[in-house]
Amino acid sequence: MSASTMPASAAHTASVSAPSPDHILQTGLAFLASKTLLSAVEMEVFTELAKSPEDLETLSGRLGLHPRSAHDFLDALVSLGFLERHEGVYFNTPASDLYLDKRKPSYIGGILEMANRRLYFHWNKLTTALRTGQPQSEGGPGATNAFAALYADPDRLKNFLGAMTGVSRGANMAIASKFPWNKYRTAADAGPAQGDLLVQVALRNQHLSCIGFDLPEVGPIFEEYVAGHGLTERILFRGGSFFTDPLPRADVIMMGHILHDWNLDEKRMLIRKAYEALPEGGAFLAYDAVIDDDRRKNSFGLLMSLNMLVETRGGFDYTGAQCMAWMQDAGFRQTRVEHLVGPDSMVIGIK
Repeated sequence: MSASTMPASAAHTASVSAPSPDHILQTGLAFLASKTLLSAVEMEVFTELAKSPEDLETLSGRLGLHPRSAHDFLDALVSLGFLERHEGVYFNTPASDLYLDKRKPSYIGGILEMANRRLYFHWNKLTTALRTGQPQSEGGPGATNAFAALYADPDRLKNFLGAMTGVSRGANMAIASKFPWNKYRTAADAGPAQGDLLVQVALRNQHLSCIGFDLPEVGPIFEEYVAGHGLTERILFRGGSFFTDPLPRADVIMMGHILHDWNLDEKRMLIRKAYEALPEGGAFLAYDAVIDDDRRKNSFGLLMSLNMLVETRGGFDYTGAQCMAWMQDAGFRQTRVEHLVGPDSMVIGIK
């Protein structure tokens, strides 16, 4: 059959090349690259190389790598863009050196450490979570509070709060510089982890007085972190539960990576409490990996919502439009969404 006598649909099909399976395979096997990086963080590869570049034999010895694994492991990190190699000597990339050296204050590997210890295994049960709607974390489907066991163990709590600092640092710095702090005198952060959001805000805005509000178990960790930045006189800790106690009164109330932990009724309750704690003209800032309204672009936000499925009984991430509607229902007269960094955006409500 000649092209001139071929049916139109067949001719079109013949002229279009078959789609590539690359994206399917890369995504389906993405855990290989992920676990390679997580193991490198666990073994402190980047912290070791931040001291000085090293050759294969020296680095393998310091890390305790088996001869069978060392060459492929380190070269895989080179191929993935986390290490560089020149004439047989390995060294960190600029990003790895800045963010994955445990001795630097810019270290964000805490969240990766937690992913390696916890999330990697919990996500193996994602299919069960998708079919049951039940959490698959340590407490299992019957757990009523995903954080109860965590807060009961001081070491695990400190590691968790450190991980939250790492994953939030970029957004915290953006809030400290982008929000019009000159209009306000006081700020409170509900669920502040170590207190990095308040630290970053206070460092850039010398006129502010701040309060961190969380369960009493967080207090010593929060105060140690704040003291390390010389801000003890300007950032105070107040113990309490935002479920049973009113929030501290302040000109600005903030919640970073908090709302997504809870179900819809709990989200609405927290927003209402923020509204009640603010003066007229006060601002409420809530930030998470806010999903784009069309639910097509912020893959991280959508995946984080699945993480809330795996980790909590009712938590989910949300779109900017959803959060603004909840704020408006609580009484906020002005609302807007502002992008921060990466997948994170803040939703702002003005009372």
